[in-house]
Amino acid sequence: MNWLLNTFVLAGGVGLIVVLLATPIAKRLAEKSGAIDVPDDERRVHTQPIPRWGGLAVYLAVLTAWLIVYPLSKVPAGQASIGPYTLNSLWIMGIGGAVVVFGMLDDKYGFSAGLQAVFLIVCGIALSHNKLGNIRIEGITDPFGGGGHHYINFSLLNSVLITTAFVFVITKTMDTIDGIDGLASGVAAISAMTMCILALYHQPLVGVLSASAAGACIGFLRYNFHPAKIFLGTGGAQFLGFFLAALSIQGAMKTAAAVAFVVPLLVFGVPVWDAFVVVIRRLLNKSPITRADKRHLHHALLGKGLNQRQAALILYGVAIVLCGTAILVVKLAA
Repeated sequence: MNWLLNTFVLAGGVGLIVVLLATPIAKRLAEKSGAIDVPDDERRVHTQPIPRWGGLAVYLAVLTAWLIVYPLSKVPAGQASIGPYTLNSLWIMGIGGAVVVFGMLDDKYGFSAGLQAVFLIVCGIALSHNKLGNIRIEGITDPFGGGGHHYINFSLLNSVLITTAFVFVITKTMDTIDGIDGLASGVAAISAMTMCILALYHQPLVGVLSASAAGACIGFLRYNFHPAKIFLGTGGAQFLGFFLAALSIQGAMKTAAAVAFVVPLLVFGVPVWDAFVVVIRRLLNKSPITRADKRHLHHALLGKGLNQRQAALILYGVAIVLCGTAILVVKLAA
C-alpha cells in the first residue's frame, strides 16, 4: 500500500511541476496566436482580455506523468499493452490529445455548438468501440433484483450509446462550469483526487492517471485562480471532462458494483447538477438549451454579491462533500 501511495504522489508531483513550467509557455503561445478570451458579452465576468490554451499545459503535464510514472506500475495479466503502457491508457491519452487540439482551435476560431457536439460524440464512440478503445459501461447492478446483486448486461450497441452519452455529458458539463476563475480546474482536481482514493481499491493504473490529473490541476490553479492569468479554454476544460469520464469508467464504476452507477454522479455532482439546473431553467424560459447565458450556479452566487474567489470556494466545498460521500458509499458497499 505504501508503494502504491508513493507512486500516486510521484505522478501528482510530476504533473504539478510540469504544469507550473508549461503554463507560462502556453500563455505566450496563446497571446501570439490570438487565442484570447475578450469580455465582449454580458455572460463573461472578467473585465480584461485573458489568454486561453491553459489546457495545453495541463495535457502536457498529464502526458509527462503518464510517460514517466505509468511504467512503474505492473500491467495486470491478460490486459493488452505495448511495453509498459496499456492499450487503454494509450487510447485515452490519444483521444484526449485530439480533444485538446480541437478545443484549442475552437478557442481561436469559435466553432458552432453543433460541430463541438459531433466531435465529442465521435470521441465517445471511438473510446467505447469494442475493436478500438473498448472502454465502456457494460452494465449496471439492479438494486431492486437479486438482493441488490443482480447485474444487467447491456448489448454492445446499448453499451456504446450509454458510454458515449456519459462521456459527452461529463465532458460538456466540465466545460460549461468553466465560467469563473479556477472553478473547473479546482472541481476537476477534487474529482481526480477522489478517483485516486477510490483507485486504492485495486485500480493502481487508474490511480496513476488520476493523480497526474490532480497534480496538474492543482498546479494550474497557481495561474488560474482569481485573478486568472490564463484560462483552461475549451480544450482544457473538455480534456479534463473527457479524461476523468474515461477514468471513471475504468475505475470508479468498477470499484463497487452495487453502487457503480451512483459513484460518478457524486464525483461529478457539481458540473452535472449545474447542467441540469441550467437546462431546466432554459426550458422553462423557452430558450434554446445550447445558448450560453448567466443561469449557471456560479452566476447565481455572483448575483448574491459574492466575488469570484468566494463563489469558487463554495462550489469547491460542495464538490468535496459530494466526493466524500462517494468515497463513503464505496467503502460501505465494499
